[in-house]
Amino acid sequence: MIQINIIGSGNVAQHLIKAFEGSKTVEIKQVFSRKKETLLHLVDYEKIATDYNEIQPADLHIIAVSDNAIAEVSEQLPFNNQFVVHTSGTSSMELLNPKNRRGVFYPLQTFSKNKAIDYSIIPFCLEAENTADFKLLESIAKSISTAVHSVSSEQRKALHVAAVFVSNFTNHLYSLGQEVCEENQLPFAILRPLIQETADKINTLNPIDAQTGPAIRHDSNTTEAHMAFLQNENKKNIYKILTQSIQHNGKKL
Repeated sequence: MIQINIIGSGNVAQHLIKAFEGSKTVEIKQVFSRKKETLLHLVDYEKIATDYNEIQPADLHIIAVSDNAIAEVSEQLPFNNQFVVHTSGTSSMELLNPKNRRGVFYPLQTFSKNKAIDYSIIPFCLEAENTADFKLLESIAKSISTAVHSVSSEQRKALHVAAVFVSNFTNHLYSLGQEVCEENQLPFAILRPLIQETADKINTLNPIDAQTGPAIRHDSNTTEAHMAFLQNENKKNIYKILTQSIQHNGKKL
């Protein structure tokens, strides 16, 4: 069995713990959390380290913490020449302390507490300093996912920017849409079939070909009516910018 340690206790760390529970080739040797109770619902008490000096050697150490804590955590690890990776979409592999062999184990997914996920379809984007470590990382990723990719630091940065557009920004637009509904005594649920169909379409169409609505039709009567309806300046500005972006079809505004 390949033995791994997971360092962190947030959403990504907890989902990785759940993912590796079903692996037949990878065993979680230890997890690190400043408070044992944070992970007791997932891991046996004796497997939880609360002090960096308690972390034991393993085949792989996965640092799953916020980007601004990666460097500090990697410096605190009490060993040298072990294989250490982080899970960040934007941080360079070089952010990890060079006393250990370095890599990246980036799961391209949005993680929320108490939301079940099919880990087998999550894309894992991998990077390592040498071929042997990459092959180990690849075998570990393939034990839980069918979508494993070799991605450089620059490619991963681009991928993370793209992910913010299609996930984080899109979800924010859902929130704005919900506010508009609630302000006008409408249930947000009435939009869910539309949201689902819009998402489903890109399984068979390029997003640019799937675009519909008044902006792509240059229906100025409708867009101007919408702008007049919106009283909130933030929503009005977002509507205007997105309308212009759609109409310019990717060209500079």
